[in-house]
Amino acid sequence: MKRFVVYASALCALFISAAAVTAADDPIAVRKALMQSNAASAATSGAMLKGELDYNPAVAKAALATFNASAQAYGDYFPEGSETGDDTTAAPAIWENPEGFQEALGKFQADVAAALEASGKDGPADLAAFQQTVGPVLSNCRSCHEDFRIQND
Repeated sequence: MKRFVVYASALCALFISAAAVTAADDPIAVRKALMQSNAASAATSGAMLKGELDYNPAVAKAALATFNASAQAYGDYFPEGSETGDDTTAAPAIWENPEGFQEALGKFQADVAAALEASGKDGPADLAAFQQTVGPVLSNCRSCHEDFRIQND
């Protein structure tokens, strides 16, 4: 299982590096890819929290590491001029209220960093510990989507 964490971390680092290379050309594509990695981590986390997937501390740690990598990179991909397009669900509020968006992003970054720190070297010891660490992270996702994402439902 430790190999899984190493592979997942390497894959995440590779993705972030590749994203940085293409960012200048298509920041919308990069932020969508970062959000897809967050969605995969949220789905894995949710499955463990619901008991649909056996809890595994290494998988939990990998999910938190992915959230962290995304949180550190995400804010760089909202330059002026990328607020519209067929492929974006970024709400105009990001550019109309940049201070609010930066505040939300800062809270996400802080909560993810705290969760990663609390998870220790090998990941949260048990499901209850994981629930405590990932809960604030997932709450950030929900509140940011409510305020800064166009809902397509």
